[in-house]
Amino acid sequence: MPIHVVLAALAVAVSIPVLWYSVASARGTGMSVAGKQRAALGQMRSARDLVLTKGAGERIAIPALRSFGSTLRKVTPLGWVDALRRNLSFAGRYEPAALERALIGKFGIAGVMLAVGFFGPAVGSPAARPVWALVLAVFGFFIIDLLVYSKGKERQARIERELPDTLDQMRMSVDAGLGFEAAMQRAAQAGNGPLAQELRRLLHEIQLGVSRAEAMRNLADHTKVQDLDSFVLAIVQSSSYGIPVANVLRVQSDELRDKRRQRAEEQALRIPVLLIFPLAFCIFPAMFVVLLGPAAIRIFRDLGSAL
Repeated sequence: MPIHVVLAALAVAVSIPVLWYSVASARGTGMSVAGKQRAALGQMRSARDLVLTKGAGERIAIPALRSFGSTLRKVTPLGWVDALRRNLSFAGRYEPAALERALIGKFGIAGVMLAVGFFGPAVGSPAARPVWALVLAVFGFFIIDLLVYSKGKERQARIERELPDTLDQMRMSVDAGLGFEAAMQRAAQAGNGPLAQELRRLLHEIQLGVSRAEAMRNLADHTKVQDLDSFVLAIVQSSSYGIPVANVLRVQSDELRDKRRQRAEEQALRIPVLLIFPLAFCIFPAMFVVLLGPAAIRIFRDLGSAL
């Protein structure tokens, strides 16, 4: 590739963040002495002044990106949008702008990959460039889905690991005299993982007027963790039949702890099976070369001298 093309690409790559910084940087919020006096007197500034105090990024760039993301959401197949939204919720991204940012990233990466496929220096013959461009564009389009899916699986695994200990905390709080929601709030404040985040979201929904049963079902839908689904079902049924919550928490915590121990034992039993492949293909050949190599060399030498 010619050197002037490389320099032009580097100049464009450097100019993009500089342009964003110059456009999106917030204006200074320092006020003059007269302005401080007006603020001290409690005078209300107009809505136009409040808007103008924000940076150009908040006033122009962010709304433009949101509008562009809404347009991409309309042109993307509905099934793909729903799947991406569901995976984002599993990954803990509930804000509406997360879907739009993900769509912008998908189309942006696909466009960059398409350009690399067409104009890249090492993509094969000119006849094969359209095929390479299509393959790279498809890969770039779905790479964000793979990352979000992986993040969601990791987050669900963390919720599954944290659930028994969180239920123990809630059970001790209920035994100490707290109500179920107060015990849940205490567990949410004590933790800092994804399960604590989900509990805080559940409590926020209850404060907004959502019933406890519906909020618990929303919690199960947001996570899709099997142990959490069984816990939610037990809590909803206990509320319907009048069963004490402390007994439900005690049974659920003991059962989930047993399940976690069983899963750990299953993973431990899988280790010998997984070790067969590295032993058979990596360690044993090296041992055979070290142990049988000298003997084989001597045998071939003796046979050669005898003949």
